[in-house]
Amino acid sequence: MASDLPLFTSCPTFLHFPQCSDPATSTAKALILGAPFDLATTGRSGSRGGPGAIRQASANLAWEEARWPWDFNAGDYLQAADLGDIPHAVGDPRAFADRLEQRARQVVATGKRLITLGGDHYISLPLLRAHAAHHGPLALIHFDAHTDTYGEGGEFDHGTMFLRALEEGLLLPERSVQIGIRTAYECSEHPFEVLDAGWVNEHDVADCVQRIHSRVGDAPAYLTFDIDCLDPAFAPGTGTPVVGGLSSDRALRIVRALASLNLCGFDVVEVAPPYDHAEITSLAGATLALEFLYLLAAAERLASASS
Repeated sequence: MASDLPLFTSCPTFLHFPQCSDPATSTAKALILGAPFDLATTGRSGSRGGPGAIRQASANLAWEEARWPWDFNAGDYLQAADLGDIPHAVGDPRAFADRLEQRARQVVATGKRLITLGGDHYISLPLLRAHAAHHGPLALIHFDAHTDTYGEGGEFDHGTMFLRALEEGLLLPERSVQIGIRTAYECSEHPFEVLDAGWVNEHDVADCVQRIHSRVGDAPAYLTFDIDCLDPAFAPGTGTPVVGGLSSDRALRIVRALASLNLCGFDVVEVAPPYDHAEITSLAGATLALEFLYLLAAAERLASASS
């Protein structure tokens, strides 16, 4: 997945991947989709610019033959392409959600894996609907400062969608886990296991990974990463930053250790370029999306070695 283009060139697709318009005819096994939406934001808006900023930041990652510390080139096992962004009428959140779900269903029906670039975190709800329609109820692996299971809020709210997903039967709560939480929630009645930021920062990465694997097991799993899981020192460009979060290194090491799980979909959300500095939040988002690709490539590599 390497490109010899200069790092300062425009990067209209993720990692300079080829553009794709029809998932059914594409030879790629993984597809990138942009969801430039922030009408469900309750804090600072701006994450509608996330997909473009993540793609541009990915130019800084495109030169490596093999992404450190992986010992292989993901492109040797996994072709990828960029579907561009979801088009929608500005100011119409319902139309956006419907179009995003429809596009995701098209991708998932082909057996390809989808990596979506947000956009505020509400986008996970239509994505979960699409993935659950194909795979059945899902384990949720959720990196965030907030649980996003709050009961207040309207239909389109980036703090309520995992409660909605649970009510719609999209999730397996007994197989789901939230990592990095450091805001208030009702602990006694909470449906998911929580590895709060304090616990994650105090324990070894291996301990955290073991807890995730034990919880998720072999269930089909959807991985969603709100960039505010990272401490604002590592990701200032987001709408609702909360101090005391994970470092970029710790989060990446946890994500890399999830390759053996049955991962069926991914998103990285809440990158808000207006509040970023030197593109460090966008770069974190791009790096996570690349790590998601390596998780898929690692699974393909293992499958080819076993056949």
